[in-house]
Amino acid sequence: MYNWSCYNPSSFILVGIPGLENFHIWIGIPFCVIYVVAIVGNCILLYLITVEHSLHEPMFFFLSMLATTDLVLSTATVPKLLSNLWLGSKEITFSGCLTQMFFLHFSFVVDSAILTAMAFDRYVAICFPLRYTTILTPHVIIKLVVSIVVRSFSVILPDVFLLKRLPFCRTRVIPHTYCEHIGVAQLSSADISINIWYGFAVPLMTVISDVIFIAVSYAFILHAVFHLSSQGARQKALNTCGSHLCVILMLYIPAFFSILAHRFGHSVPRNMLILFANLYVAVPPALNPVVYGVKTKQIQEKFILLLSLKKTK
Repeated sequence: MYNWSCYNPSSFILVGIPGLENFHIWIGIPFCVIYVVAIVGNCILLYLITVEHSLHEPMFFFLSMLATTDLVLSTATVPKLLSNLWLGSKEITFSGCLTQMFFLHFSFVVDSAILTAMAFDRYVAICFPLRYTTILTPHVIIKLVVSIVVRSFSVILPDVFLLKRLPFCRTRVIPHTYCEHIGVAQLSSADISINIWYGFAVPLMTVISDVIFIAVSYAFILHAVFHLSSQGARQKALNTCGSHLCVILMLYIPAFFSILAHRFGHSVPRNMLILFANLYVAVPPALNPVVYGVKTKQIQEKFILLLSLKKTK
């Protein structure tokens, strides 16, 4: 019974942000605002893309996927964070912890893959504009979507089984606000070298390869753009990539900074690392619809039209 309880713990305790307990209520306020902005912004974006036939293009289809994934990412982490900070609800069941961990990592890998697909979309649109509709057919887009979901599911699902095989007899207190793979594995007294190596291999197989593909795509895009004869055409081509580049930077820069800080930033206070890790999963889902709303003319026009219709009713 003792061994069984070790391998199947009933729950874990999420500490929250240690050292800042007196400020938990105040820290929760901006996170609540960010979460509301993420939910409202992404839902409006999904609504506009769904009802407006002029937005039924590959780029906006990928954008709707990004909005859906951002909703999953923020919902997987922020509500539990707020209940921890405001209500003192620190306990999370073992199955709940594994579920949160799965959707956290799954969402990030899907986000990365969608940005790669969007880079390919921009590459085709700028480098082969006359063949755009023949290359990115609905059949090709469906294949891309299926491959994104299958790849992300396949590389993250093993994390669940790698954690389920570990005993947790020593401690069940997680010094964080949410469950992530290596953070939970480190609570075990067993050998977690497989978890560490797999946790290292997944970013190499997915995110790093995505970054390389995006960089190559934009190298071709910039080469094509700067060979355009018209200044106006160059400006228009660069504008179509501006919002995508902003979203790429918002996803990857905080992620890589967080990873490097955890690996090498031993002098950085633990509570600052945890606070930044929460910002990294909460802020991009809130800012992505804002960036696309500001930088994409079609979405701006449809949003203004939606507001004007509501005012006339």
